Amino acid sequence: MNIPYAAAGSQRWLQVAVDCAPEVLLHAFRKAGALGTEETIEWKSPLKSDNFTEYRDMSALRLLNAEILPKRPLNEFWPSRGPVWDALGITSTGSRILLEAKAHIPEAASPPSQASEKSLALIRHSLEEARRFYAPKATADWSGSLYQYANRLAIHYFLRELNGFPTTLIFLDFLNAREMNGPTDPLEWKEATRLIHALLGLPANLEKHSVFHVCVDVSELEWFPRSSVGTR
Repeated sequence: MNIPYAAAGSQRWLQVAVDCAPEVLLHAFRKAGALGTEETIEWKSPLKSDNFTEYRDMSALRLLNAEILPKRPLNEFWPSRGPVWDALGITSTGSRILLEAKAHIPEAASPPSQASEKSLALIRHSLEEARRFYAPKATADWSGSLYQYANRLAIHYFLRELNGFPTTLIFLDFLNAREMNGPTDPLEWKEATRLIHALLGLPANLEKHSVFHVCVDVSELEWFPRSSVGTR
């Protein structure tokens, strides 16, 4: 099936990684502690066979075999049209992988939620609930300019803590995405993450909650034949 990759940025490099070089992701995740040394991942999205579709809401949960929620239904925690996941997977030990990818730092500064008044009330309530879990003393408004980062944490909390699904949240930071003028040094991503956590009132490290930041250099993904690459 001749389906081209995205033209640039994190979407492109994640599609290339999942399709052509999943071992690069496995190595990086294991090195960061997000996976065990023998653990593997069956990627559910983005897949070339599925036109690299990205999923949200119950469609995402069905891919993860997590649609039967034993304790709290999704519509009581989050309204429809929730976070769209850059990648979804299931590990060989049964853990669900939620992944958000970035190729340059300005992507992390997302606009506030544009939800309707009714939906926004539920979102804010759930963000506050998640914030109390991750950072009990924090008072920051998670529905503001770092809303995208915060809502990923909230859905991870919903699956892992409220419904008991083993879940790992990975923020994948690409290095040397030249077309995006992205960071060339892991320290740049580390400092950006430190600032995000400070603004949200989070501790510096959330690994005890199975939240990981992982860097992958796009130079490891540029080996594939140029003839296999298209734009869309």
